[in-house]
Amino acid sequence: MNKIKVVAFDADDTLWINEPFFREAEQQFCILLEDYLTHQSISQILFKTQVDNLPLYGYGIKGFTLSMIESAEIISKGTLNPKIIDKVVKIGKELLTKPVELLDDVEIILQELQAKYRLVVATKGDLKDQHRKLHKSGLGPYFHHIEVMTDKEKIDYEKLLKRLDVQPDEFIMIGNSLRSDVLPVLELGGYAVHVPFHTTWLHEHIEHPVIHENFTSIKKLSEIKGIL
Repeated sequence: MNKIKVVAFDADDTLWINEPFFREAEQQFCILLEDYLTHQSISQILFKTQVDNLPLYGYGIKGFTLSMIESAEIISKGTLNPKIIDKVVKIGKELLTKPVELLDDVEIILQELQAKYRLVVATKGDLKDQHRKLHKSGLGPYFHHIEVMTDKEKIDYEKLLKRLDVQPDEFIMIGNSLRSDVLPVLELGGYAVHVPFHTTWLHEHIEHPVIHENFTSIKKLSEIKGIL
């Protein structure tokens, strides 16, 4: 890895807590509709609706909120009380005001790496919300570049590397999702480090282990110093 020039970090559940807030919102949604179905069935319908809507809405809270509204209509078969819709919208708005809670040692690690590498945020989601979280986190000054992607496929990383003017073997990506933060970067010829988070959205799961010479898995973010 002696060629590495750029160290990129995923944001949600890599730099700060995110997914637990969504799971809490999903639980509130299930409670609102529990007169119709079991919580498990409600969650399954919501998940399918979210995935089906990704090509239209992309990732983020706004798409999640629209998918909750659509799921509520499906679950109630069009008989939903409008007051329930108001409560669903309120759940979405509350997500947009959640505090930004940094994960352990994040700022210390960024301070140490900043002296040697160009640091980048490479995340996906709603542009306005991700910039809000970055601003509230206080981490902005550590980063050379902020990239909020509509998705994280190989082509998205290719565009990012072109903007940064680096080759794949000069780039390393660190994140909690094997699907989004690891596999596309390895396919491109870059390096990838997986930092598991205790809660990960089902859509980000993969069914097979990752075996690749450019791949490393660590238990906590502070271990990245030993790799670089």
